[in-house]
Amino acid sequence: MNEKIQRTRLDRRAVVYLRQSTVLQVREHRESTLRQYDLRGRALALGWAADAIDVIDEDLGHSGATVEGRTGFQRLAHDVAHGRVGGILALEVSRLARSSADWHRLLDVCRLADVVIADEQSVYTPRHYDDQLLLGLKGTMAEAESVWLRLRLQGGLLNKARRGELYVRPPTGYRWDEAAHRLRLDPDEAVQRAVTLVFERFRVDGSAQAVSRFFATNKIQLPARDERTGEHRWVPSKPAYVLLSHPDHPHLTRNPVMWCSA
Repeated sequence: MNEKIQRTRLDRRAVVYLRQSTVLQVREHRESTLRQYDLRGRALALGWAADAIDVIDEDLGHSGATVEGRTGFQRLAHDVAHGRVGGILALEVSRLARSSADWHRLLDVCRLADVVIADEQSVYTPRHYDDQLLLGLKGTMAEAESVWLRLRLQGGLLNKARRGELYVRPPTGYRWDEAAHRLRLDPDEAVQRAVTLVFERFRVDGSAQAVSRFFATNKIQLPARDERTGEHRWVPSKPAYVLLSHPDHPHLTRNPVMWCSA
């Protein structure tokens, strides 16, 4: 048993927290998922009884950039704050959070509730200044790593675009005209009417949420392109299906763009 694992912590529950950013990572990076599940054995080795170990894996496929949509993380924080948790185990800090603000809030709650945090190698006690400092640095590096990865990906896309080799799938309702080198409305008249109505309602309502509500209230469906066949199917309206283009772009300001994938 590690010297930092005291009886008062073993009397509470240990929580093994799993997270990977995308469903694709969960499907293709299976070794990372298995390593995270194996942390249950780490909890046993640290002294927790088998029936005192909870595994939270409902956030697999969710980004750590925010707590929004991460019900597992929210449940973990709630249990920590209510004194039910004695230890948290995660593969690394970035599994718990890639936002310094979210990470430090969790650290503060762990410090107040006297909860230890463990990974594959070490056990940290947020109440100890040295451990708190190290955990804080790990959280900062996890957030910075996320920024670096995003910049690297954006740089690669921009370089590809400069060479004229970047392919972007047209939004639903549009087709790429190879001869004219521009987007044109889909030749399907029903799809054209739906797209035109999205723009017309946006000029009236002023938000994607309101446009989606109008479609849902009037039971008007939106076209969705099947990624495999390229054909359209019709689906009920949802807020995520009507997105607004970036407001800082001078040519796209306040123009709604339809997006809906199968």
